[in-house]
Amino acid sequence: MFSGQHAERQGSKMARSLLSIVIMVLVVFGLSRLLNTFVFGAYEIPSGSMEDTIEVGDLVFSEKLSYYANEPQKGDIVTFADPLVSNRTLIKRVIATGGQTVDLQNGKVVVDGVVLDEPYTENKVSEPFEKTAVPISYPYTVPEGCLWVMGDNRTNSQDSRYFGAIDASSVSGHAVFTYWPIPHIGVLS
Repeated sequence: MFSGQHAERQGSKMARSLLSIVIMVLVVFGLSRLLNTFVFGAYEIPSGSMEDTIEVGDLVFSEKLSYYANEPQKGDIVTFADPLVSNRTLIKRVIATGGQTVDLQNGKVVVDGVVLDEPYTENKVSEPFEKTAVPISYPYTVPEGCLWVMGDNRTNSQDSRYFGAIDASSVSGHAVFTYWPIPHIGVLS
């Protein structure tokens, strides 16, 4: 040993390495939590309400940044808090926004008097439900600050036809990308 050097104890070196690993894990966990809270969410699709756009079991990313500056737009696929079941997230397509009038005529969706062109529904009929969680009569004017959302699989989707318009503030993100399984990977539209 040279003059002025001190022998380093093996225990303190191992303790520093362990502390370094613990800090790195905490930083990674913290960053992951921040990204998941403010930037994106990952969801597994549990039901067929969005078929054939999104299939049961697909894994989907929902980005959150665009809705910090803008409101959801007609045609966006959004994730939002289920208005009837707490701690459950749903995914549907925005059909109309606050102030617009929705009607269901001859199996078609009509917004502000215009029949929507909806190729994503594969021509499935859009009928009102006989039993609903809240009273809904058509034509229905979406309240300001709310959204009318519907699943693309119109014959198998509990959506605004059942629970009414949702509060726009309940939207947690804009679903933009399917990342699993491999054959379904792609941008959502």
